[in-house]
Amino acid sequence: MTAETGIDQGRSAFRENRWTEAFENLRDADQHGGLPAPDLERLATAEILTGSITAGVDTLTRAHEEFLVVGDVEGAVRCAGWLAVHLMNIRQAARSAGWLARGQRLVKELAEPSAVEGLLLLPVALGKLYGGDPAGAFQVFAEIGAYGQRFQDNDLAALSLLGQGQSTIMLGNVDEGLRMLDEVMVAVTAGEVSPVPSGISYCAVVGYCHLTFDLPRALEWTGALDHWCRGRPDMVAFSGQCQSYRAELFQLHGAWAEALKAASAAQAYAVKGDAEALYGGYYQQGEMERLTGKLDAADASYRLAAKSGHSVQPGLALLCLAKGDPEQAQTLIRSAVAASRPAMRRRLLPALVEIELAVPDLVAARSASDELEAFSLECPKPMVLALSWQADGAVCLAEGNPEGALVSLRNAWMVWQELGVPYEAARCRVLAASACRAVGDEASALMDLEAAHAEFLEVGAAPAAARAASLIRGINQAEPSPLTQREVEVLRLVASGKANRAIAADLFLSEKTVARHLSNIFLKLGLSSRTAATRYAYEHRLVS
Repeated sequence: MTAETGIDQGRSAFRENRWTEAFENLRDADQHGGLPAPDLERLATAEILTGSITAGVDTLTRAHEEFLVVGDVEGAVRCAGWLAVHLMNIRQAARSAGWLARGQRLVKELAEPSAVEGLLLLPVALGKLYGGDPAGAFQVFAEIGAYGQRFQDNDLAALSLLGQGQSTIMLGNVDEGLRMLDEVMVAVTAGEVSPVPSGISYCAVVGYCHLTFDLPRALEWTGALDHWCRGRPDMVAFSGQCQSYRAELFQLHGAWAEALKAASAAQAYAVKGDAEALYGGYYQQGEMERLTGKLDAADASYRLAAKSGHSVQPGLALLCLAKGDPEQAQTLIRSAVAASRPAMRRRLLPALVEIELAVPDLVAARSASDELEAFSLECPKPMVLALSWQADGAVCLAEGNPEGALVSLRNAWMVWQELGVPYEAARCRVLAASACRAVGDEASALMDLEAAHAEFLEVGAAPAAARAASLIRGINQAEPSPLTQREVEVLRLVASGKANRAIAADLFLSEKTVARHLSNIFLKLGLSSRTAATRYAYEHRLVS
């Protein structure tokens, strides 16, 4: 095959999103005669999308140099801009800054304004967004949008609106920010945006849906991302992140076996080159292991997730709680909350409430619950409301207000049911059972616990199921005894093996009185022998 044929076939495969074929044909053509700068740029994109980020950066560097050789400064600046973005994504800040500086120098040589000027603003905007300056980021993203509109550049327009939406959410206007993200996805799903910006947009939008607890949106856009990835089966970049999001959604909806499979798939993509999947793949696996009682395995998974550089909270703190160390859990979660920006802090609040109650520090738990309630008033999405009501119910219960707890917990349970989140719904019923017992409603408490126990077993939450089972036994054993206090004393001595004469001596009664008490015991309990009475005493913990 000649180099020209390889280039033609590589270009055709590239247009049709057949990334492996595009890579192979363009690579072979490059080895047999070299590639012009635009095709080197295509080869770099194919390498990045199939997971070879290092090779892609090297090829894009060659494309930049080739553009300079042929005098195409605009093409060289475009390569420099994307190199800055890609290197920023793989946390090579110095190299990223270097390429940005080169692009900014070269752009001055352009004879007339160009869209690449807007592209060079993208690393600047991202630096502000992730550096804690969402207001500054919004302004720079708006400038990028102006370039996109002026030069009819759909990629810049989409990335601008994406960044403005992210910044708006970070500034506290969640609904407006999400509307912007929806608009981005209109362009992406219509095929108006090129592959790399499309992947960036898909993953960012789904991530922010999770960050803002917008479960219906997360489901819809994760489904769209999954469809997009399935249409590009040889694409590695973004595919692992998609599997991570699927794992989180499967876990929420009680499909825990499927969640583990999706987490494993994310890990496989991480090995192939989707570095961003490393965190989600192992963190979600850790969550499943923690909830199913495999605590050592969960610890190992969280440690692997931490290698990505992302925080593994609240999972690690909740793992400490599961291991019986609430003080260490408190230290970890408080540190994570203190170091987090507002959007991430809100995701930590439910765990903070749970851990502060376990210590217990009721003042801190109430403070965290109130903060979650304030967020629910700003952003009254169903999942936020459910989390807020659940936290308030747990705190009310600890504060000695079971009536208030029941109102909040019933509200939370109904929303979890509507959202199809069985594990959290079952946790609400366990808390509601404690509140019912506190107001003397043992029958409702038992029904709540039995329903929760069945749900925990269904999803595979062994530790939670065992806890519910122990509470059920506690209720059954706490049923009012039909025996008088004196009859209980006689029954205990019968169970210890003593004859009527010895019992009479111990209790300073006559043998006739002991015999009458024993007859009453048999009658009330429906028993016919001392052996049966002894068994009853042990089953109802009247004796050790």
